[in-house]
Amino acid sequence: MINIKEDKKLMPLNHSCAHLLAEAVKKLYPEAKFWVGPVIEDGFYYDIDLGDKTLTDDDLPVIEKEMKKIAKGNKRIIRHELTREEALEKFKDDPYKIDLINNMPEGEVITCYTQGDFTDLCRGPHVESTKELRHFKLLRVSGAYFKGDSKNKMLQRIYGVCYENEEDLNKHLEFLEEAKKRDHKKLGKELGLFMISEYGPGFPFFLPNGMILRNILENFWYEEHTKEGYEFIKTPIMLNQELWEKSGHWANYRENMYISEIDDRTFAIKPMNCPGGMLVYKNSLHSYKDLPIRCGELGQVHRHEASGALNGLFRVRTFTQDDAHIFMREDQIESEIIRLINFIDRVYSLFNLSYDIELSTRPEDKFIGSIESWDRAETILQNACKQAGHDCKINPGDGAFYGPKLDFHIKDSLGRVWQCGTIQLDNNLPERFDLTYIDKDGSKKRPIMLHRVIFGSIERFIGILIEHFAGLFPLWLAPIQVVVIPVSSEYQGEYAEKVYEELKNNGIRVELDNRNEKLGYRLREAQTRKINYTLILGDKEKTDNTISYRCHGEKDTTTVSTKDFINLLKDEISTKKI
Repeated sequence: MINIKEDKKLMPLNHSCAHLLAEAVKKLYPEAKFWVGPVIEDGFYYDIDLGDKTLTDDDLPVIEKEMKKIAKGNKRIIRHELTREEALEKFKDDPYKIDLINNMPEGEVITCYTQGDFTDLCRGPHVESTKELRHFKLLRVSGAYFKGDSKNKMLQRIYGVCYENEEDLNKHLEFLEEAKKRDHKKLGKELGLFMISEYGPGFPFFLPNGMILRNILENFWYEEHTKEGYEFIKTPIMLNQELWEKSGHWANYRENMYISEIDDRTFAIKPMNCPGGMLVYKNSLHSYKDLPIRCGELGQVHRHEASGALNGLFRVRTFTQDDAHIFMREDQIESEIIRLINFIDRVYSLFNLSYDIELSTRPEDKFIGSIESWDRAETILQNACKQAGHDCKINPGDGAFYGPKLDFHIKDSLGRVWQCGTIQLDNNLPERFDLTYIDKDGSKKRPIMLHRVIFGSIERFIGILIEHFAGLFPLWLAPIQVVVIPVSSEYQGEYAEKVYEELKNNGIRVELDNRNEKLGYRLREAQTRKINYTLILGDKEKTDNTISYRCHGEKDTTTVSTKDFINLLKDEISTKKI
């Protein structure tokens, strides 16, 4: 999938198409006022104030028609530079543009772009003429709070996309249709995995099938980390203000934290697990012989996210990070990072997820520690990445406030990229918490620390897996692995129950569907529910003491003994076959 925001040709094309949209809306709705219309990874959008007029998706063809009419006019798109005074005068009737102008940094060049009699405030860049904007599609309309703040007015956001030719546009639209079928919110509801209640926006509820999937992932996480020499902890979900001040979160992350008062003291629900991990390390004395200490925690955290940003399991207000903190000597840093990269590679390969690695360096502001320590840490991460046999792209200024990091961007079956795993090298928190170990000469030394996650968060990773596998999970992950369907509950029902019990007793997650419904209906439902294997039991299977099974998505059936079928399933589960 192309990232339109980073594509040199498609970025200005989509930026210009956002202006084309704005001009068309202004012609159709003269009272319209415009906030921002940025390019995003999969196209563009524009936030618009239409007063009392509420748009629906049914209005989009009318707007598209007006856009095509304007595009045919072949209007040149001309850039103008304005003084702040000129800009304020030009957009004096649009409070949203006035807000943008007033919030621009002093000395920034203010520019606008004009096509015909329409002018919009914008940094650019743009294409030369509206004639280039022929292959576009408006996708949907939704609500969006002004500046993403629920206290502000709700604006209307129109999404669209533009390509250089019709073939590329159609490919993108086909991709969107496939992505829509895989939407984890839709499949999550249909497959009984999770729900979101109006009583807790951003706080997901996991349903029985979702809990099966979640527990399998968590058990897998514990098993793999045990193999890698990790030990496990659980830290409190709420700790007092002094701790967050000590860690630096209070100064750098306060606006995203949930606060409460207990016994006249201020507490915060943890947005990160790290400070609790520091306290666990500090709880006992450590020798240089003890290091590295690999300490894992599936820790639930809470972060305040704007309501407009919430999105199923992808953006929530509470989630479980698969955190670990590794405490080590300086001579162990490179080998630990290499080992960790190989561990992450093994996990992602199991889910058939390819990935790229990005090195995020020191932010321009809001960072702790010396520049020298940052430079040294960035060099170590880059060298370790090369030693592990991987290239890494530099992402300047996007490190955490306490240290640089390697971010792992996984690619799903549709080619979409998700940032999941991260390795963060931190010299600062051990200093802030005065963490030490006793070296071989009896002196106290400061350990080096790694923060890391692999899934990123359990919730988000489940959302990614739902869409990656389109709801049809590998057998070892599937909440329901097999459904047993007798052709007739009257004649084969008893045999079906026997097969069901045998599968269940062998640890297979199985259901029995002996409802008084037509066979075709029950078979179609098994397909809709994305069940891996469907067993069809008729008179022949009952007489021969066999089963006939059908894999999801296939029409042909295979007849084997129940024992052989169970062995087939166990082999597929134990090898975690995709």
